[in-house]
Formats: sequence, C-alpha cells, structure tokens
Amino acid sequence: MVRPELLLVFTRVAELSSFTQAADSLGLPKASVSKSVKQLEEAVGTQLLRRNTRRVVLTHDGQACYERCKDMLASFDDLQAMFRQGETLRGRLRVDMSLGMAHRVVLPRLPAFLALHPALEIELSSSDRRVDLVADGFDCVVRTGPLDASDLVARPLGMLVQHNLASRAYLAAHGVPQTLDDLAHHRLVHYATRLGVRSAGFEVEEDGVVRGIPMQGSVTVNNSEAYGAACLAGLGLIQAPTIALRPQVEAGELVEVLPQWRAPGLPVTVLYAHRRQLPARLRVFMDWLAEVLAPYLAPPASAN
Repeated sequence: MVRPELLLVFTRVAELSSFTQAADSLGLPKASVSKSVKQLEEAVGTQLLRRNTRRVVLTHDGQACYERCKDMLASFDDLQAMFRQGETLRGRLRVDMSLGMAHRVVLPRLPAFLALHPALEIELSSSDRRVDLVADGFDCVVRTGPLDASDLVARPLGMLVQHNLASRAYLAAHGVPQTLDDLAHHRLVHYATRLGVRSAGFEVEEDGVVRGIPMQGSVTVNNSEAYGAACLAGLGLIQAPTIALRPQVEAGELVEVLPQWRAPGLPVTVLYAHRRQLPARLRVFMDWLAEVLAPYLAPPASAN
C-alpha cells in the first residue's frame, strides 16, 4: 500500500522541478525525498521523473501519476477536515494572476485571509505571461481576456471595464481628443504580449463589432505595469482597466478621454484543472478571490 506521504513528496518534487527545493519546502533531508520518490516508483512499477543536470521533469507516466496524486491528496485533506471541525485549512496553493491585480488588489488583502487560515501557504506568481496550469503545477490561474480552448474548468468572475486614459502632461501638450478623427493627431502606447507584433491600434466597439483605429506610437510594452507607467510618463494614450491605476485616476494624474468610445470589456476568469475532489483550501481561496475582486468587476452586460 502506498503511503500518503510518498504522494506528497512526489507532488512537491514535480511542482518545484527540484529535489533540493522540495526538500527545503517540506523540511526534509534531500536523501529522504529521493528515497520517497524511488519507493513510489517501485510501488507503481514505472519511472515517474527524469533527472538531468539542471532540473527534474515528469515522464509521461509521471504526469498522469501527478494528476491522480493531487486528487488523492485533496480527498485525504477533505477526509481529515471532516473530523477537524473548527481547524484552519492546511497546505499550499500555487496561484497565477496579472501584475496589476496581484500588486494592487490581492496582495494588500492577503494578510487578512492568511490570518483566518494561518496554516495555508500561498505561492503567488504575478506576470502577464500565460503559464501552463498543469505543467507548471498551479492550483488555479486568473485569466484576463478571452480564453483559449482547453479542458480546464472556468469560473467567470465578471468583466473589467476598459477606459481610455492619458496623463495630464500629455493632454496639456497635445490637447484633448474630442472625436475619433482627432486620434490622427495623437499617439498611442502599444501593448503586445509578444514584442515585434504591432497592436491593432485604438479599439472601439460599435453595435457589437470591434474595430481598430491605427495610431502612431513610439513605444510598445508587454506587461500591464509598464503600460500604466508609459501613460503616466506622457508617452501616449492607453486603453486599460483602472484596477491597477485607480489611485492615479482618483488623484487626477490620469484622465479619461472619449468615454463614449471604449474598447470591449475584458472577462476575468479563474481556471483550474478537473478533479474528482476539489480541495477545500482551493475552494475557499477562490471564493475569497471572487469577493475581493467583486468591487472592481462589472457583469458582462455592463462592461462597455
């Protein structure tokens, strides 16, 4: 019979791609971690991990085993929770979301959440790069924008309204655009997730149809923090949610222009893998996340 602690050690090695980091995370000697993985491989009769000089990667069988191990550990956690009423949630959660959402909304409120659940450990990845939830070992990811087709479970949270913003210094130098035709005399900070690809321009939605108005611009950025910073520096207009820029908007440093012409709203969705048993800690965290993001989101019908 396979002991639960072997599953725990294996999943931690798989998620961290390192025996050393897994040992540090679990507070175990590296030799004990290696021995536990070897015992699990012997028990299931196949190689689960492939080791090279730089990292540890899952084999095909290892990937399948990893998914089943997560389900089994989640079921075991919930079984324990049935007889531990009143105890705090335990374990680790690995989460990914955008820079602005993490820095401006989630992290400032995280101490209160962890005060309620002090035995939880949160690993928070914040970037605008789209991670692979399964391959990178994430429990859930928050996506902003349209979703790619996948077999992940999607939990819609709402929509982010996009605003056309410019700095006061930019408007003082270039004037305030009053019509779409005025955009020919203005500059746009271009946003592209992959540098070398030009954005569609200034986007507007008319009768459900989105079109891009080409605009000049000297700067292209690939993350939300740089996008807002470029606007504050007076490099041009941006089209963005105010979730990460609310202090600057409220202080008057950024001003909305052409409010009657907005880009379509951006859906915000939590994605997580199909599991036979969703861990209680993940369910509670996603409920909390929906609550803290709610003041910044609109229902789909109100997003434009």
